[in-house]
Amino acid sequence: MTAVRSPGRQLLIAVYAVFAVAAGARSGVQIATRFDEAPLAYLLSAFAAVVYLIATIALRWSGPRATAVAWTAIGIEMAGVLVVGALTVFDDELFPDATVWSEFGAGYGYVPLVLPIVGLWWLWRERRRAQAVSTTP
Repeated sequence: MTAVRSPGRQLLIAVYAVFAVAAGARSGVQIATRFDEAPLAYLLSAFAAVVYLIATIALRWSGPRATAVAWTAIGIEMAGVLVVGALTVFDDELFPDATVWSEFGAGYGYVPLVLPIVGLWWLWRERRRAQAVSTTP
């Protein structure tokens, strides 16, 4: 496994790292100070932080295992933001307090919605490039 150095990928890694810290810090404070108010929402934000951290680490490396982990983490992130986003739009009582993924990431400027789209696109693009290189005579 080797570290990946392209500027675009480094930017993607940096954004994932920022979101891992932001979601982790937010959920940590919420869990420590008012867990009884909205435990599901706060645990969901903690879960999102873990997913962001796993994606950050997986994107940092190249190789089949790291790529598979990145695809999985970003896929879970995409599903999470879509499901939680839809649930919070259609039933705002379900989560008494916002999560990172509430209303498709509205509290974070919709970056949680856009980030997995960019991440999945990036992984797909790199897979296509690798396939093109391996089939070139």
